[in-house]
Amino acid sequence: MMGKTVSSDENSRLTTWLKEKRQEKGHTMRSLAQIIGTPHSFIGKIENQERRLDVVEFVRYCNALEVDPTEGLALLEAE
Repeated sequence: MMGKTVSSDENSRLTTWLKEKRQEKGHTMRSLAQIIGTPHSFIGKIENQERRLDVVEFVRYCNALEVDPTEGLALLEAE
């Protein structure tokens, strides 16, 4: 059974971008969670849009992936 989503178009674009970056960097949800210092379920909830990231979490997530947070934020202004 799927959980409740906290989806919006912007959140969907951002979480898709984060998942793509995680996969490009060769991380599993578990390996990324270990770097961030969270349970792997945290990553799953973000990617499944069951939980939103606050700005501090977003920056930590991006830093763990070694990606520029402004690249992800630019997606929010697209379209």
